[in-house]
Amino acid sequence: MLKHADPILKLCLALGTLLAGAGVGYYFGIYLPAQDIRRQTLAMAEKQSRAAEQAKALAIRAQREREAQAAYEQCVTSSEMAYRQRWNQACEAMHDADRAAFDDCADDFFSTRGGCLARHPIRPAQDCALPSRTAQSLSDARDQRKGQCAAQLQTAQRAQP
Repeated sequence: MLKHADPILKLCLALGTLLAGAGVGYYFGIYLPAQDIRRQTLAMAEKQSRAAEQAKALAIRAQREREAQAAYEQCVTSSEMAYRQRWNQACEAMHDADRAAFDDCADDFFSTRGGCLARHPIRPAQDCALPSRTAQSLSDARDQRKGQCAAQLQTAQRAQP
């Protein structure tokens, strides 16, 4: 039995070495690369997820910025329209007063139409020249409103993440 022990031992050692080599080969050739691929896949998925979140946050921020800018432009347009409306209302009030003074003069028996027109010229009802105080008051109100619009825009921009 000892005679046959040597080849059996050699065969067992070869078979053990072959199995150990197969195990080591499987570990280093198949298992570890698969782990690396899984790790890389998870890292890439996480990176893509973060990139998607950042893109979404940037899109939301850009949308808020556009909304704030649109609100600012609407506010400025509104203040300009209110300025023009108040200006024309003041012109219309002066036109009505001029018209009333002219009509009073024209109703006078001793006055002529040309003389009344020379003494009481009738200003246009819109886009007239206002007295400097009135014009300055309207301009100051418009500028103040534009300042409020700018403050609202800055507040909206600071509030964005």
